Amino acid sequence: MATETVLTTAVSNGGGKGCCKSGPGYATPLAAMSGPPEKLIYVTALYSGTGRDKPDYLATVDVDPNSPTFSSVIHRLKMPYVGDELHHTGWNSCSSCHGDASADRRYLVLPGLISGRIYAIDTKTNPKAPSLYKVVDPKEIAEKTGLAFPHTSHCLASGDMLVSCLGDKEGNAKGNGFLLLDSDFNVKSRWDKPGHSPLFGYDFWYQPRHKTMISTSWGAPKAFSKGFNLQHVADGLYGSHLHVYKWPEGEMKQIIDLGDTGLLPLEIRFLHDPSKDTGYVGSALSSNMIRFFKNSDDTWSHEVVISVKPLKVENWILPEMPGLITDFLISLDDKFFYFVNWLHGDIRQYNIEDPKNPVLTGQIWVGGLLQKGSPVKAIGEDGNTFQFDVPKIKGKSLRAGPQMIQLSLDGKRLYATNSLFSAWDRQFYPELMDKGSHIIQIDVDTDKGGLSINPDFFVDFGDEPDGPALAHEMRYPGGDCTSDIWI
Repeated sequence: MATETVLTTAVSNGGGKGCCKSGPGYATPLAAMSGPPEKLIYVTALYSGTGRDKPDYLATVDVDPNSPTFSSVIHRLKMPYVGDELHHTGWNSCSSCHGDASADRRYLVLPGLISGRIYAIDTKTNPKAPSLYKVVDPKEIAEKTGLAFPHTSHCLASGDMLVSCLGDKEGNAKGNGFLLLDSDFNVKSRWDKPGHSPLFGYDFWYQPRHKTMISTSWGAPKAFSKGFNLQHVADGLYGSHLHVYKWPEGEMKQIIDLGDTGLLPLEIRFLHDPSKDTGYVGSALSSNMIRFFKNSDDTWSHEVVISVKPLKVENWILPEMPGLITDFLISLDDKFFYFVNWLHGDIRQYNIEDPKNPVLTGQIWVGGLLQKGSPVKAIGEDGNTFQFDVPKIKGKSLRAGPQMIQLSLDGKRLYATNSLFSAWDRQFYPELMDKGSHIIQIDVDTDKGGLSINPDFFVDFGDEPDGPALAHEMRYPGGDCTSDIWI
């Protein structure tokens, strides 16, 4: 059966295997909010790019406040190879398979962005101590599909998994596209049809009721893997486009040029309500939050809804510093979204009950290049310099800026790590190489809005047994608002 037929059938009947029985995840986003509180978080932790000849690993962190090991790493699953650059993760099945009683959210999909390997991690046998189930060889991926540099993975209602790949094995963006794996992590094919590859690859999200998938643009691996060079933007090695695909067929039906307002669009999320035809994308370099939406003629448009103004600075590599929006997420009730400014150092909360007009309801400074004590200072309109107060947690200073974030199902706890990508970490926050990353927890006011630091939670990856490590993306065993999609 053709791939598109399989996917269409799965989308239309919930998988075709017992539509009235419960599978993984939750029936609706609002039902997920009533799920149990998280007790564990799986975190990608890296030695790639740090100068330490050690394999990357998956850390299990205890986040149960009633546990004696609360706020600590309780297990480390080391990868069998060195140099993977573990980055983003996903699940073999999620709430898109909720109607399929045979589906099981068992395996964490763990791509090595630089090595091209994809690991399948068994989290069900022992959730506190996950184990390696399978390794997908990058040579097989390249030979069968021409793809390399795997990044974002999402499960499909069919039981397959879709993985965005950012280039070919030489690091050219022209070779990027989407890899389709079956339920046992066998390489099936490319998902995108011939001639329908995106200009650049990064993140993606699908909304089956609107028969649409949209992907974003980072850049050519041969550029970003060496650190950020502004000239590479001028040379056309970075993206500023959204790619609109017909779902589930894999045919590109529109390219949205975001222009200078949308340089380096990274994370993308539709609203969780599967009936909605709108969502947001964070543009890193332009530091804009952009809303995309469907028109009456089934084309898609966009508008900037939030602009983070660059700050004039002294003692930095450029006269102005962008916020650099590197991650954002939407609460499961579609009431708030949150985003980070990795360079400025703040996390923001906005009410998006009116999606066209987000309202700032919370902001907190938890790091960045402009915190007090840094040599870098911002220059105000009056010519005076200023910096931001950043608190210590458990006596520890906060390093780098907030980067990846994850929200509890009920929306009341926001976790943040501070590593972006090893080459960029070394360039912008070299202290991370010697001191490592950390995870912090932010308490969220879900009624009126507001953010505050939990003073009792601090996971220091500077104290790891094999030396300081870089912590990146986080996942809960029971699913979360950045991996689950509803159909």
